[in-house]
Amino acid sequence: MAEYAVLNTGASMPLVGLGTASDGALPLEQRKAAISAAIEVGYRHFDTAKVYNSEGLLGEALKEAMEAGSVKREDLFVTSKLWCTDAYPEGVLPALRNSLSALQLDYLDLYLIHWPIRLKEGAVLKPKPDELMALDLQGTWRALEACVKQGLVRAIGVSNFSSKKIMELLEFAEILPAVNQVEMHPKWQQRLLRETCKKANVHVSAWSPLGAPLMSWGTPEILNNPIIKDIALNHSKAPAQVVLRWGLDNGVSVIPKSFNKKRMVENLDVFGWHLTDKDHQSISGIEQKKNIDGSFLCSLVSGPYRTLEDLWDGEFGL
Repeated sequence: MAEYAVLNTGASMPLVGLGTASDGALPLEQRKAAISAAIEVGYRHFDTAKVYNSEGLLGEALKEAMEAGSVKREDLFVTSKLWCTDAYPEGVLPALRNSLSALQLDYLDLYLIHWPIRLKEGAVLKPKPDELMALDLQGTWRALEACVKQGLVRAIGVSNFSSKKIMELLEFAEILPAVNQVEMHPKWQQRLLRETCKKANVHVSAWSPLGAPLMSWGTPEILNNPIIKDIALNHSKAPAQVVLRWGLDNGVSVIPKSFNKKRMVENLDVFGWHLTDKDHQSISGIEQKKNIDGSFLCSLVSGPYRTLEDLWDGEFGL
């Protein structure tokens, strides 16, 4: 059974990656040790971002592993993201170079526009209304394409983009977006977006594929859902394995985040079996609830998005 997604660039991306975002509760050294443990148990796909403050930790862990000979650069798939304060044409190259420096890498395998918005320099995660700015998507994308041509990144894509925004990007993109990374799990199933991206040959990658049960904003009830637990029992699997297999069966890659070695091993052990049609039918009936809806980027006072319907182009909940 394939353990890789083949992107529209021809590159192979491992279907299970390790997310490195953290709410800051875990000390830096423990986070780095967890990444090193992930490399040891077989992870080769790592997801980070400037705003996660994990690029440096990941870079150190990867460098140590490569110097020890336990992994080669060509075996790794490393993704980072362009944060909103850098999301303008002149900001792209410096931001990418800073990420590469922190990661101690010569190139990224994938670089994503983190959200479809620009924030004024200095804005924080909960920006003020006057810090919200429209994204120059075409200009920013052109700058990303230039980074591909310079060899600094192998593939480019987006994150948290609606179907409409994907189609707008396709109208002018010379280098097509390889990936749209979005929140996706049984409580937020992204049916319409998956259909759109499949037709456009844009791979969907799921962040928080388990619902981020340990994060303050997460959805712990996914793994405790009676439907999920019953399916897990029937397959002699853990609930988390069922949830990840659900994503893989739906054609997406999954990026679970765990810093627990036992759970990291468990999250990788999702190949060689499938959920049944009945399983999928049961999961499709789970009530939908998005964890991070992007409301912090919406303002009735100013900015490009007044409401969630504006941000998601009427696709919220579809």
